[in-house]
Amino acid sequence: MTSSSVKATVVIPNWNGLRWLEGCLESLRDQDYRDFEVILVDDASTDRSVEYVQEHYPEVHVIRRTEQGGFARTVNEGIRAASGEYVVLLNTDTLPDPSWLGELVRTMDRMPPGVGSLASSMRQMDAPELFDSAGDILTWYGQALKRGNDKQVSGSDCSGEILAACAGAALYRRDFLRATGGFDEEFTSYLEDVDLGLRGRLLGYSSRFAQAAVVLHKGHGSALPNRTYVRLVTRNRLMLLGKNIPLSLLVRHLPQLVLGQLVLFIQYRRPIASIHGYLSLVLEIPHVLRARRRILAARVLSDHEIDSLLVSSPEGIALPRWLIRGAGRNVP
Repeated sequence: MTSSSVKATVVIPNWNGLRWLEGCLESLRDQDYRDFEVILVDDASTDRSVEYVQEHYPEVHVIRRTEQGGFARTVNEGIRAASGEYVVLLNTDTLPDPSWLGELVRTMDRMPPGVGSLASSMRQMDAPELFDSAGDILTWYGQALKRGNDKQVSGSDCSGEILAACAGAALYRRDFLRATGGFDEEFTSYLEDVDLGLRGRLLGYSSRFAQAAVVLHKGHGSALPNRTYVRLVTRNRLMLLGKNIPLSLLVRHLPQLVLGQLVLFIQYRRPIASIHGYLSLVLEIPHVLRARRRILAARVLSDHEIDSLLVSSPEGIALPRWLIRGAGRNVP
């Protein structure tokens, strides 16, 4: 569905996601809520994704990039082209319930202006009774985690405020995207949604979990090669902390941060890719410092409030017990 003025714009970033497009786009055709447009931004795919969408889904507006730029740059291009009051990001490897978009829109309509984003209730495509993600968590060990991952949906209460919405299926206010500047394109791919959510929190925005907005998610359906993933995640988690966290808190949590890097280096089992990630961070130092000055100068949260946004427990990154004895509160 396309329109010059709609309530919501669904932006779908695509990179060689042809095998997922039919399920995703058919699910959007089946939505109960109809006041929306769909923009697919293709990141230089080589699998005829664009031709398939143009032939079978003419209602979808396609933006075709000729050079691969990564997730952040791709979705920013879609956001700039969006006409909706709300911008909704959706991965190709998803199957939204028919009520998904309507639940997101109605939930945000009820929220005060300070709520900048909503996370969908993402369920595992191969095991819908389990959560895939109920929002993002960031620990003081430097690891981003999926909130609620692998927990039973039945009986779980994941409602309330979250640090950030997983951009695989999330709704954003346009004012929020304007205030934060959108996704940081220096991240290329991975953790850019956690960075955006954290920057929003520093500006006084909050993010909520919309439990009734259900979408099935395969996960890594259009994933980059594993070495590339390790390199980017290694670099990006340090960029994320360097940009957004005051020096006093980095010093206070330095032992946890160092320990987290060590354990993740071991867990990834790709030392060359990890080292490449650390080395590539050096090239990003000027960007990190510029962004840091701007972000921390505009923040409205105290150090104590920022400290409470990150989780102290290392649960979820499989640290050896002898290393984590006496750790803090549990991951939700």
